[in-house]
Amino acid sequence: MAGGVAGILQPAEPRSLDPVNLSNTFSHQPVLGNALYGTLMVNNLDTLELEYKMATDFSTTDGGSTFTLVLQPGLTFTDETPFDAAAVKFNWDRLRDPALGGTAIRQAGQVSASEVVDPITLKITLRAPNPHFGQGLITNAMNWIASPTALQKGQQAFDANPVGAGPFTLVKWTRQDAIELERNPGYWDAPKPYLDRLTIRSTADTNQRFNALTTGMADLSSESSWSVLAKADASGFPTEVVPTGGGQFLGMNFRRAPFDDERARRAVVLATDLDAINAAVFGGEAAYPQTLFPQSSPYFVDVTLPTQDKQTAQKLFDELAAEGKPVTFTFLSYPSEESKAVAEALQAQLSAFAHVEAEVEVADFAAVTARAGARDFDMMISSAIVQDPDYALWTAFHGSSPGNFTGINDSELSAALDAGRVGTSVEERKTAYETVQKRLVALNPGLWYVLGAPSVISSKELHGIDLYTLGSPLPEELWITE
Repeated sequence: MAGGVAGILQPAEPRSLDPVNLSNTFSHQPVLGNALYGTLMVNNLDTLELEYKMATDFSTTDGGSTFTLVLQPGLTFTDETPFDAAAVKFNWDRLRDPALGGTAIRQAGQVSASEVVDPITLKITLRAPNPHFGQGLITNAMNWIASPTALQKGQQAFDANPVGAGPFTLVKWTRQDAIELERNPGYWDAPKPYLDRLTIRSTADTNQRFNALTTGMADLSSESSWSVLAKADASGFPTEVVPTGGGQFLGMNFRRAPFDDERARRAVVLATDLDAINAAVFGGEAAYPQTLFPQSSPYFVDVTLPTQDKQTAQKLFDELAAEGKPVTFTFLSYPSEESKAVAEALQAQLSAFAHVEAEVEVADFAAVTARAGARDFDMMISSAIVQDPDYALWTAFHGSSPGNFTGINDSELSAALDAGRVGTSVEERKTAYETVQKRLVALNPGLWYVLGAPSVISSKELHGIDLYTLGSPLPEELWITE
């Protein structure tokens, strides 16, 4: 069972190996972050309860105003410096710095202060109570702690020698080619990891990733395409899909024309045939959310998301044009084939209407991420893929959230999100999230076009696949048979 080399495919090449520049979702670099830095904690995908790894506790006794993190004693980084509460504080404090441009600020920015209580105990205070803070923490770089000593040497030195306490260490990073990792013999959870080496490559093209699996050039691929998942199932390749609500949506920027006018947002939503997008982009294999929560969710209510109404859409486009505000916008697309196909399918559909014009601009992952952070876009793919509803929905749609890329700022919506966050019973939270759903339908921050598919596809020889949060595999659990 022990030994061997696994080839890993991820969608996005990192800008840097610094955790601040990595993202722990299926569409970015989950295996890489988990491999280099290990994990403080994970969640059980069946119960969503937190389970502990390098941490032994993360809990609140005051309704989420403060949390206490307790670490395993005696942890060290691979540079032999202590992995202690002070190291976690250093990492979490820097993730709050907007100048670093990291996506983890969406969660780290909720922290107002942190205090080292003793070598293994850190207390944090939140800007506002959030009993579900841990569910968001594990989705980003707050879960990945690097050596402060190594980070303080600067990005160039750190990229050459990133220091964590994870199951693997860097051998070599050839940009735009491969990241080669080898087993960390001092990993805290011996005898893991089971593999000797990992070779991680990045490609935005989901079909190229699947072809690499079918030809034996890779063993594990992060995935998001329903059509490729269907091909994998048909070909007998194992797949693991994380069950979620919500999904991906085409976010429209409230901060500037044309989408600062609700009529423009509603017109685009009502003009779009989601079945046609499914056919064009996913070969008809995907589904799109008709309600924000699936019927199996305790928060389900029958508040349906808008569907196509061509006549009303054209009436709105005409109305705006008559006021001198024809709907003209640019779709900022990631370089992935799926993203470009969605953009082009929407552009083609809107071309059948008068007084609306959509252009498509394709940029690399780093550029799109930076422009999202700077709110420099008209329309782009965003997501609110829901496990526990607080993290995804509050982050995407609360008026004060750093992760609110669309700029939606509705007092009733924000109040309902706050109520859902602090509710102490399912009934309280369900009432709050019913209001959330009604306000989102009324305000149209985006066009919900596909259910999320946080997933992996693996070779038949790879075993031990263990996912947490939004499709993040634990590389220390992997093993290969001949």
